[in-house]
Amino acid sequence: MSDNILHLKDGDFDKAITEAKGVALVDFWAQWCMPCKMIAPVIEAVAKDFAGKVTVAKIEVDEAGETASRFNVMNIPTLIFFKEGKEAGRTVGVISKEDLIRRLEELLK
Repeated sequence: MSDNILHLKDGDFDKAITEAKGVALVDFWAQWCMPCKMIAPVIEAVAKDFAGKVTVAKIEVDEAGETASRFNVMNIPTLIFFKEGKEAGRTVGVISKEDLIRRLEELLK
């Protein structure tokens, strides 16, 4: 696990993400989800590449069902992009590192 990734629960999500400034990427995932395991190295690489520019967080849906429900996460992995605490987009399923970088760079403009 990367030092650049926050591991959030229901209780600390708002302070870390919706009340925070800047751009954030949140990966909604589960231990048993094979596509989640496939995208994990991409999330870790992006967290390292964007350290200091983007907040990257993971939230385990089985441990934080309240937050997953609040954001209508029905399938995983779901990546939700936030800008200034508000949802600015999402993807469901596996995404390439290049596409993820492109999305983040657009939000940082």
